[in-house]
Amino acid sequence: MVDDHSMRSVEEALGYTFTDRDLLRESLTHASGAPTREESNERLEFLGDAVLGMVICEHLFRTHPMALEGELTKIKSAVVSRRVCTKVARDMGVTPFLDLGKGMQNGADVPASLSAALIESLIGAIYMDAGYDRARDFVLEHFAPYAERAARSGHQSNFKSVLQHYVQDTFQATPAYVLLDEKGPDHAKCFEVCVQVGAERYESSWGASKKQAEQQAALNALRGLGLIETADDGEIRLVLRDEAAAGADDEDE
Repeated sequence: MVDDHSMRSVEEALGYTFTDRDLLRESLTHASGAPTREESNERLEFLGDAVLGMVICEHLFRTHPMALEGELTKIKSAVVSRRVCTKVARDMGVTPFLDLGKGMQNGADVPASLSAALIESLIGAIYMDAGYDRARDFVLEHFAPYAERAARSGHQSNFKSVLQHYVQDTFQATPAYVLLDEKGPDHAKCFEVCVQVGAERYESSWGASKKQAEQQAALNALRGLGLIETADDGEIRLVLRDEAAAGADDEDE
């Protein structure tokens, strides 16, 4: 059961005080800790996901008037992803207040999917409590920086897609993902993967899933090809091909 202290702590983290605190309590209640599924945060998660998507679509439409549908879709997908939702929830410090049933992990060990669902349910609760404008303000405060970062990066964190297009256009080949090793028990395996293009293999990477390891391996390959640069603040940016070529020419000189 979510107590008053937990709700006050969440309100402080959100920067918003609920008029209907039952909405807040519901948004913090996972199905495993709820008397019935209808009393869990699943319905608010459904609503919040739609509100989040709408706010980000509107924001991108207004701030990128020259971007076409495909580019806007890629940026939006990167922003409303589980990865970003999880980071927002954890950065705000609300994940430890999620009410989970017995046998579920609490605190920092809460799975990413639950953290992501929590921030969506909180967005849904704010929308129901105060309307679209207040929910939009909340979403833009916490998600707009990720939208701009995704727009600047040129890759939207989908390094496999960028690598595939580059390798096909440049080498008329397809990058291969080679599983080098795996370790750990069945329920918590880690995988080591590298990218191979022709006879060339690039630096490998470990990941908690094959998909995650492949994305990181693709990033390593892009870095090895000179197509990625990392800013001082850690932001990863795709280098345009003519920039990469110019850099290679400078090195030759």
